[in-house]
Amino acid sequence: MAHLTGKRQLTIPPSIDMVRILGPRDEFLRILERDLAADLLVRGNEFTITGTTSDIQLAADVITEMVAIVRTGQGLSAETIERIVTMTASPEVASPAEVLTHDILSSRGKTIRPKTLNQKRYVDAIDRHTITFGIGPAGTGKTYLAMAKAVQALQAKQVNRIILTRPAIEAGEKLGYLPGTLNDKIDPYLRPLYDALHDMLDPDSIPKLLTGGVIEVAPLAYMRGRTLNDAFIVLDEAQNTSMEQMKMFLTRLGFGSRIVVTGDVTQIDLPGGVRSGLRAVQEILDGVEDIAFCQLTNRDVVRHKLVGRIVAAYDRYDATLADAMGPQRSRVRR
Repeated sequence: MAHLTGKRQLTIPPSIDMVRILGPRDEFLRILERDLAADLLVRGNEFTITGTTSDIQLAADVITEMVAIVRTGQGLSAETIERIVTMTASPEVASPAEVLTHDILSSRGKTIRPKTLNQKRYVDAIDRHTITFGIGPAGTGKTYLAMAKAVQALQAKQVNRIILTRPAIEAGEKLGYLPGTLNDKIDPYLRPLYDALHDMLDPDSIPKLLTGGVIEVAPLAYMRGRTLNDAFIVLDEAQNTSMEQMKMFLTRLGFGSRIVVTGDVTQIDLPGGVRSGLRAVQEILDGVEDIAFCQLTNRDVVRHKLVGRIVAAYDRYDATLADAMGPQRSRVRR
């Protein structure tokens, strides 16, 4: 049964500048008109919303969340408006304002915050657990948010050092084929971690922190035989660890330490026959206390919009391929 068409007025408090709600040259209003089913009419500081009961309620909720964010002093952007609409329309109970105003780290004139509900859950899991796994496609902020939490923990003196590591494996190449010294060969694999550090810390302080051992960036092989106390440890690209490497790494955990493991199980570069340690660990450690597994999806991609579409297209392709292979696998089993 269709809901009746109705109308509702929503007044924005006089203390809120309507330009901050409508956007420069009404940019935000155009996004709302595009993404919401209800019709919007603005006069002064009042919205008139027309549509079905559910469409009116969604539009009112979106505008209310926008006002809540503006009241915190945080500015809105076109990207933020789109995320507010997506989160408000989601059946999951969550306040977009609460998610999008959760400050993790402020540095160099910008504040790092989660941009989706799953990112907020991931950040909260890091706070609540000793070991957290962030698993999802490229661009979902897995590594970046983990490193922001590491810097936050260091600045709050919750840990004495940060250790960033990743396996030196990449599709189509082996270290022996790369030019230069061992450090030259390893550097390209660790460069994304250095880039993130430069976003979060004063660039002049980074060499001192690295030289003093407060921040260590090293390949996974360098972790063997160590016990890591009072440290925030991030293992990136964990899909390229073997089962043995993953066990070795996790058992480096010492007192007062926290571990975050990130990876994308759809981008495994291990040689044939080697099972990914990240795939296996989800089965092995499922249900173990004080360990969290956080799944991010293409909806959590925070890079260029096209990245999310690319990831979704590959997911659809993989699903189609799996369906096509299903009957063949069945015949093989028989």
